[in-house]
Amino acid sequence: MRSIRIPSDRVGALVGKEGSTKKLLEKRTGIALQIDKEGEVIFDENAEGVEPIMALKIMDVIKAVGRGFNPDKAMKLLDDDDMYLETVDIKDAVGDRPNQVARARGRLIGRNGRTRQIIEDLADVYMSIYGNTVSLLGNSIALPIAKHAVEMLLGGSEHSTVYHYLESQRPVLRIAEKGFDIN
Repeated sequence: MRSIRIPSDRVGALVGKEGSTKKLLEKRTGIALQIDKEGEVIFDENAEGVEPIMALKIMDVIKAVGRGFNPDKAMKLLDDDDMYLETVDIKDAVGDRPNQVARARGRLIGRNGRTRQIIEDLADVYMSIYGNTVSLLGNSIALPIAKHAVEMLLGGSEHSTVYHYLESQRPVLRIAEKGFDIN
């Protein structure tokens, strides 16, 4: 048995309307989930017929939903072997002061969500800012680029500098999309 905890306010997203998300996740992975109202998720990764890789993937999907991603986006982790979840703690970058964390969240989101949208579009990732964390879903090429952009913003870089960095990385991302070896 394995256990993972998500925030209690994300339990509804993981369960879905009338249990639909939970049922879909169980069907796709072959792993039965027990979810309580406090956010404790328990599953048996050693159950008969369960592929070992599915136990790791379902943990990432649960973590992604817990970090604020829509379950449909989180389930992309099951579809693509080159899709990963990366989470950055905002407090580690800016310190523990509440006003600094709120300011950093605002810098990452931008006016009307514009900064978040630009990072998602230019780096070809999904981004979720939830609580004191920013999480990214992307492939092995795009994820480090997006993470560096997030770290630049958290470190105080101007938005234009971060956008220029992301623009400069577009050729690398285009090559990766085509499947060519970039080395």
